[in-house]
This record gives sequence, C-alpha cells and structure tokens, in this order.
Amino acid sequence: MAIKFQYNKTSLQQLEKQLKMRERSLPTIKSKESALRIEVKRTKDEVTKLELQLEQEIQSYENMVALWNEFNPELIAVKDVSLSTKKIAGVVVPVLDEIQFEIGRYSLFNAPAWFTDGIELLKKLARTGIEAEFSGMKLELLEHARKKTTQKVNLFEKVQIPGYKDAIRKVKRFMEDEESLSKSSQKIMRANQEKRKAKEEIEEAGA
Repeated sequence: MAIKFQYNKTSLQQLEKQLKMRERSLPTIKSKESALRIEVKRTKDEVTKLELQLEQEIQSYENMVALWNEFNPELIAVKDVSLSTKKIAGVVVPVLDEIQFEIGRYSLFNAPAWFTDGIELLKKLARTGIEAEFSGMKLELLEHARKKTTQKVNLFEKVQIPGYKDAIRKVKRFMEDEESLSKSSQKIMRANQEKRKAKEEIEEAGA
C-alpha cells in the first residue's frame, strides 16, 4: 500500500497522527484475534462433538429399523425454533434457545409400547442435528471474523506502520536538509554582505 504524503510540516503531522492511531489500535486488534482463535478452536471441538453424537444417535435409530415399519414419521415435526444472538469477541453469532416439537395424536392403548420412546429418540435426533447446524453457522461467522482480524493485524504490523514510519523519516530528512540548506544559504548571504560592507568601508576610507 503506497502511503501518499507531501514534504511539508502539515503532511508530517498527519502521518504522525495516522501512525499513532495504528500503534494504539494494534494491541486491541491482536487481543481480538487471539480471543477469536480460542473461540474458533472451541467451536470446532463443539461441532465435532455434535457430529459424533449425531452419528451415534443415527446408529441407535438404525438399530431399531425393524420397529420403524410400524411407526408413522408424521407423528412428530419441528414446530418452532427460538433464536437469540450474543457477541463473542465482538462478533454477533446466533444462539439456539429452544426447539418446539409438534406431536400428532396416537392411541396409547393401540400403539406399540415403544412408540413413546421412538418419539423421544426422534426429538433427540432432530435437536442434535439442529444444534450441529447452528454450531456450524457460528463456526463460519467466527472463522470469517478471525481471518479478517488476522488480515488487519498483518496490514497494520507489516505494511501500514512500517510504511508510515518510512514516510515520516523521508519527510523529516527532507525538512532537515531543507533547513540545513536554508542555514547555509543565509550564512553565504551574510558572508557576502559582510564582504560587500567591508569593501565599501575600505573604498570610503580610501576616498
């Protein structure tokens, strides 16, 4: 990134202001990146755990496959999913609050004894699947924010801060050289004036 600047005092002040702002912000951004890394790792573990749990529950479902021939899957449906949001390291993520199921009517007397257990198993299966999906969404949001924060840290640390420092050095060197040149010019002018004056005094004395 090319930093635009001019070789004058106003530009120098602007460069110094921008540099200070980035140097002050960098520790905060680094802390955010570190917090996001921890949360990404935690959420990855959470997703892995839920996916494994879902596999185990599906296996349990498959073990009862002979019994499911008598079961009507329309007896159970997801009625509503309650959501909220919370901030994790400054990132807004969805939170799964509650899952409401709608259970169809069936006769406790005529239905097999395992029907109630079957409904609970399907509820558990659906809940785990939805939780896994939400954890995956949370992971995507956190990972995206973590990547953007890492990019910002790298931009400040490796590009902008060194760039502003270099620009400040160039402007200061230019202004110092300009000042030295100005002082040298003034000395030469004074020396010439003194020579001229001395010459005029000699000529006046000779007259």
